[in-house]
Amino acid sequence: MGEAAAGNQALDYMQRMIKGDAPGAPIMQTLGMRMVQAEVGHAVLEMEVGPHLANPTGTLHGGVLCDIADAAMGATYITTLGPGESYTTLELKINFMRPVRQGKIRADARMLQGGRTIGLVECRVLDAEQRLVAHVISTCMTLRGEQAQGRAVGRNEPAAAGVAGRSPQSD
Repeated sequence: MGEAAAGNQALDYMQRMIKGDAPGAPIMQTLGMRMVQAEVGHAVLEMEVGPHLANPTGTLHGGVLCDIADAAMGATYITTLGPGESYTTLELKINFMRPVRQGKIRADARMLQGGRTIGLVECRVLDAEQRLVAHVISTCMTLRGEQAQGRAVGRNEPAAAGVAGRSPQSD
């Protein structure tokens, strides 16, 4: 894991997002996600959900839960990286614990283990009553050198923090 400094570019960008001075990633804007907390190794996103995001049975589509968790875990992981480093998600596993139909959901992600190349991030998605809706684990890989080129947070402002990169095989 890289040296995450107070001047961490990703963390600075996320702080600007929280203040409303920088846009979220396009997927965050599309789904209405808001970054509400960011620090090294921890990020929290929230969003309002309702019938417009429902699956055929009328509950929140599981892909939306994956999206908010993935965004929170990516934001968490990238805050731990050093200059010139980026990341990609290698694996994401989600356990759906209870249905949600509408209201606010909150994705609270934290680093469980960081290493030089591979890290493990956990996310708990909670409903408005603070009940566990989903438990998510992600394995991320740190990219350096040529693999990290063109993946800077805020590089083109709409591509903000929290978006998992392409797989290493697609590079």
